[in-house]
Amino acid sequence: MGAEKHSRGYCGWFIVLVVLAVVVAAIVLAVKKKSDHDGGDQAAPVPGPPGAIQKKYGDALKIAMQFFDIQKSGKLEDNTISWRGDSALKDGSEADVDLSKGMFDAGDHMKFGFPMAYTATVLSWAILEYGDQMKAANQLETARGSLKWITDYLVNAHASDNVLYIQVGDPDLDHGCWDRPETMTEKRPLTQVNTSTPGTEVAAETAAAMASASLVFKTVDSTYSSTLLKHAKQLFTFADKYQASYSLSIPEVQTYYNSTGYGDELLWAASWLYHATRDQSYLEYVVQNGNKYAKFGSPTWFCWDNKLAGTQVLLSRLSFFGANDLSSSMKSGLQNYRKTAEAVMCGLFPKSPTATTSRTDGGLIWVSEWNSLQHPVASAFLATIYSDYMLTSRTAKISCNGETYRPSDLRKFAQSQADYVLGDNPNQMSYLVGYGDKYPQHVHHRGASIPANAKTNCKDGFKWLDATDPNPNVATGALVGGPFQNETYIDSRNNSMQGEPSTYNSALIVGLLSGLVTTSSVVQSFT
Repeated sequence: MGAEKHSRGYCGWFIVLVVLAVVVAAIVLAVKKKSDHDGGDQAAPVPGPPGAIQKKYGDALKIAMQFFDIQKSGKLEDNTISWRGDSALKDGSEADVDLSKGMFDAGDHMKFGFPMAYTATVLSWAILEYGDQMKAANQLETARGSLKWITDYLVNAHASDNVLYIQVGDPDLDHGCWDRPETMTEKRPLTQVNTSTPGTEVAAETAAAMASASLVFKTVDSTYSSTLLKHAKQLFTFADKYQASYSLSIPEVQTYYNSTGYGDELLWAASWLYHATRDQSYLEYVVQNGNKYAKFGSPTWFCWDNKLAGTQVLLSRLSFFGANDLSSSMKSGLQNYRKTAEAVMCGLFPKSPTATTSRTDGGLIWVSEWNSLQHPVASAFLATIYSDYMLTSRTAKISCNGETYRPSDLRKFAQSQADYVLGDNPNQMSYLVGYGDKYPQHVHHRGASIPANAKTNCKDGFKWLDATDPNPNVATGALVGGPFQNETYIDSRNNSMQGEPSTYNSALIVGLLSGLVTTSSVVQSFT
């Protein structure tokens, strides 16, 4: 009896110890989990010069850059794409303007000025933030060359102070043909905005492209940089003075690149002009017009039509690095942009209290059926930039409704989106053509789908659209539209919703990969 009682005592103490151990372990795990994104107030070390290249991102960056060469129009220089040649050499001739350069928009042969200018702005931003990392990966000169191919076109498209050619080609005629750009024969009319038919968003986006590119070329070709900046100033004045949406002035554009408003482009352009000039009037513009256009406190998705999230991150740069010489009212106005930028970031963390529910089960940000990869790649690009602003400024964390997150959490999110694109997804397929062992074979792209030696005219080329064989030419570097929300992908050439790449998608994936390819501190001023 006594022995039994003694035995029960030992058993009781053992249970108590086990319970205590479980409690302690739970506390340790909770603290560790919290520290994974909290980490106290200790800021992470500031990165130095670019470190070792991460091979998968370096390989993917080199591949992604090639799609710009595939999309080039005009008389090609140092062409490395065996199935591409000179094309659209007479673009603009009806108005005695040389619009032969630039890039085709997607799988067609249209030159849409609105998304093309956005492509240039995003590519400029990527170079300005990550040029040293691009250089470490041997891609900086390639990026500059692709950017200049677009800005050369934009310079010519801005024919006079208040005239901007915004489109080459007729979408109905263009999409009524399936042919190679080198042999196309359909008419290619011009569309312009001017004082009678203004288009604030496209003029302002082109101003942003010119201003940001002027910074890229400032130390490389100062004369060219000055030319770009001159055009940027003129275009912003035109955009602001003659305010009207190009979608209303020219209803035909609504079918393909309909604009939902121009206030975001005005703020975006003014922000870039401030960075390019340090003229306080541009900063005053974004502060004074913030309540009107910026939608403070309401996170938005960065894309060719909506530049608010990009503007908020770009202006946050001033709060992180350059606000000391600004007035208190300016600092306060900029703080509103930074707070909204943080709200954008908070929505991206999967377990944040304010996390967006717009995701696939595999973790991809998913907003739209058409071109579904645009939004996750754009979001990851912004997250990478904001993370590096925090690291370089030694900002330890941001708060999301009581939960704190560190720069490493932003980078982890960005990597998750990049990795999904590169094949870490339920389909085990890379959506970047040419990367990995499995990627789309039937990309919706005229030039890639028709053999280079084929003799086709406008209509009989459609046999290549309907063919079931893989494309005879690989559209290396193309970022296709992407999966549906249920993560299915139909690899069919007729499936333009999922299988058509775009030039602006390429700018975004190049920006993201340039940020992830290695680590370094960002410059505190573009000038």
